[in-house]
Amino acid sequence: MSIEHTDPINTQILAVSEDRIQGFVREPFGEIAALSGLPIETVLERIRAMLAAGTIRRVRQTLVASNLAEGALVAWKVSEDQLNSAFDFMFQKDPFSGHVVVRSTDQQTTGSDYRLWTTLKVPVGQSMADHCAVLMRHTGATHFKLMPAKGIFALGVGHVRRKTIEPGDKVDELAQMIKVGVVQLTDLEWEVLIALKRELTPDEIRPGLWATRAAEAGIDLETFCRVAEDLNARQVIGRFSTFLEHVKPSQTGVRVTRFNALFHWRVPAGREVEAGGEVGRHPILTHCYWREGGSEFNNVNIMAVCHGTEKDRVFAHKAAIDAHLAAIGMPVSYTNVFWGGRSEIKPSEISPKIHREWLEKMRAPEAVGTV
Repeated sequence: MSIEHTDPINTQILAVSEDRIQGFVREPFGEIAALSGLPIETVLERIRAMLAAGTIRRVRQTLVASNLAEGALVAWKVSEDQLNSAFDFMFQKDPFSGHVVVRSTDQQTTGSDYRLWTTLKVPVGQSMADHCAVLMRHTGATHFKLMPAKGIFALGVGHVRRKTIEPGDKVDELAQMIKVGVVQLTDLEWEVLIALKRELTPDEIRPGLWATRAAEAGIDLETFCRVAEDLNARQVIGRFSTFLEHVKPSQTGVRVTRFNALFHWRVPAGREVEAGGEVGRHPILTHCYWREGGSEFNNVNIMAVCHGTEKDRVFAHKAAIDAHLAAIGMPVSYTNVFWGGRSEIKPSEISPKIHREWLEKMRAPEAVGTV
């Protein structure tokens, strides 16, 4: 049985399972089977095999963390000799930092000295700035820039499906902005979410997987599903997804993607929603946000992420988006690309209890230092 994402049957499954199962679904593997047109036995067998081989790095129900916790993209100034140790600390020792990426630009420009980039989530009522100050103490970083999202225009992965997208391809309608706002949850809802979001083990890749998670939360299955469906209606639940290992090669040396690029645009103040809707129409983008870069990044306000196996093709997608913005008369006074190098990704923790314990540990005098 092939474990590569390029195998025709695996491709058929992954084109659905990466990002087409939106929200909470009671039988997600049954839904993947239905949408891919394959028997559920085949779907389960292939996903288990790809997970065991590392082609799929995790299978889990995602949450819309921006609606559950305070969050931001964070750019860090770190000296070159401490860059790798700071990277290791963020990835290994901070459960609240998700994506950890070393980035660089093709030209020396404002912001190019910010080499380390992370995503950060902290529970409601906690300070992202205070959290970053703790990280500076441990990593040697000298400065950080917090860039919280003001709106989300695109959020999804689908690397296999995106391989067939041509530069300039776009959907007919503007991307609708998802507003960012924290939802207050009850203790029961937190219990369901914590049980829901944990990565699936190979044994859990089967029909009826939520029964064990309901037992873990200490409630019956029907209550578990009802609470999850209510949270889904409140835009707290993300997609059910099989996450490909898209940075590192597989056991046989096959890569899903080689380049990831963070695109920056500065559009006139007041036109961010319009511009984000136009940029977000391009399905090649895995992420598209309204974020304020400030003077550190030439006051950019629209950011998007694109992945590809060839750098020239990623550039072609960027050029096509630029041409579209010019064609509709959207002024762009500055644009740039930050390329991703070393990269690790993990789900961000959002538990208030775990955050309190982490802060106590990190603030202890004996805790100072890197990994």
